[in-house]
Amino acid sequence: MRPIEVDEHKRRIEPNLEPGPADLEATGSPDLAKRITLRWLRGNVLDIKAGSHIGVVNLDCVCIRVRPKLAGSELGVLQMLDYASGVESLRDIGLLQQLGEGLDLRDLVCLLLNQECDRLLQHGLRRDYLRREEALPVVRGRLLADRQVLHRFGRLDRLECRYDERSGDIDDNRLCAAALWLAARTARASAVREHARRLAAQFTAHCGTVGFDARATVERLTYHRANEHYRNAHRWAAMLIGHKAFGNLYTTSGITTPAFMIDMNGLFEDFVVRLLRDAVAGTDISVRRQDTLRSAITKADGRAYTRITPDLQLVRGHGPGTWRCSVDAKYKLYTDRRLSTADLYQSFAYAHALSSSSDTTPPTAYLLYAADHDRPPETVTLHRRDRAASARVTSMPINVRAILAALAAGDPPPLQIPFHALGR
Repeated sequence: MRPIEVDEHKRRIEPNLEPGPADLEATGSPDLAKRITLRWLRGNVLDIKAGSHIGVVNLDCVCIRVRPKLAGSELGVLQMLDYASGVESLRDIGLLQQLGEGLDLRDLVCLLLNQECDRLLQHGLRRDYLRREEALPVVRGRLLADRQVLHRFGRLDRLECRYDERSGDIDDNRLCAAALWLAARTARASAVREHARRLAAQFTAHCGTVGFDARATVERLTYHRANEHYRNAHRWAAMLIGHKAFGNLYTTSGITTPAFMIDMNGLFEDFVVRLLRDAVAGTDISVRRQDTLRSAITKADGRAYTRITPDLQLVRGHGPGTWRCSVDAKYKLYTDRRLSTADLYQSFAYAHALSSSSDTTPPTAYLLYAADHDRPPETVTLHRRDRAASARVTSMPINVRAILAALAAGDPPPLQIPFHALGR
């Protein structure tokens, strides 16, 4: 298939393709349309319009790679995901940058899965006791007398037994094996694909995957001291398989659709949440997410008319004297253009809704947007007719690349928000 690269929020026209029936059906999928716009034009020309989803779309005739602009690279996106989730499984960033150069998003996930599974094999795969029931030539464990009478009455050549046996054929290993076999089939980079195939064969020597439901397994897995070291491998396995629990973390996998993509809107919001919580650690400010303001907009009788929900709220104190302000996270290209009217009006509404009659200064709402370079914060003020300030909206860039570089170096992320002065 022909490889095509397009940056997020960009458009590309690709001529001279030969779409098959599966390609035409896939581009008409409503699920895929939510992530990328693909239209076939006259003369086998493909119109590609990328949005805020980055990753890979595999059709029979073309492989479309949507590359991130603000995060710098696919590895940067995975660093964002790693930091936002709090798992922090991306060890050896320098080695990953060297090994993963030029790989698309899915191949990077396959590479990370390979590395984690390689560590598990070096450590030694976990074994656990499994209960088995079968007919044996000698008694092992407990003799099942009732089953012996029912199925082998008068025969002593085989004895029905129930026993416990330590085995590596457990869900922890089977999930890794299933994901490795998927990586061995779907990775585009031959080195990643061959490595996954070798690892999958080693795992399969200890466990089987026939009839194994990987997605259901992810739902019931729990972690404890004996299997905590499997968590990172399972995390990349779940992402590759496309389990719905990871789907809530921005992805759609390539099993039922030809796309493996990450929603940067949701990821950036989670990224900002983690940044803010780390930034206010040790202060009396807390970060609340999706805290709905039920009584902000009411009817004449006082009943709620509709609800509004800021992305985040910064909160200090308790009771009637509690100070609050809203923070909205926007994965939009606001670095070199004005805020949209809708986002501006929304932030002004949040500022007023969270203000108090005892406030001596106009309420301020914050809007944090993704950027690829630093820029001073900008404040916009809403005035009354007498020119008195009614509310303010301060927009601040989040330099994703600079923050990721600081995190990779073990330094605190550089933020421009003066938390020490908020609400004073």
